[in-house]
Amino acid sequence: MPEAREELRALRPPERAAMVSALRKLEAGGAALGAPHTSNVKGSMLRELRPRRGHSPWRALYRQVGGTLVVAALAPEAHVDQAGFDRALRQAEARLATLEGEEDNT
Repeated sequence: MPEAREELRALRPPERAAMVSALRKLEAGGAALGAPHTSNVKGSMLRELRPRRGHSPWRALYRQVGGTLVVAALAPEAHVDQAGFDRALRQAEARLATLEGEEDNT
């Protein structure tokens, strides 16, 4: 999603590099990529991609839409910034709802 790409560009270079590496793992492993690289987000239909095997202060929030894994938002790790994580979670869910609504109309 374009918004997630902008959020990626806004990360500091070391964190951006770690996120890009994790995104490549997700692309290669698909939905089968598991812990410690990914986990379910409690109370949501989203999953979180965890760069550096969970030792990064950032997460990518994603869900499968059709046959594609879609990264909808980047979020601070919940233990680092719970309010920021919750805000990013709401943004991701809204972005995905819009995307899924657009797919239903095609």
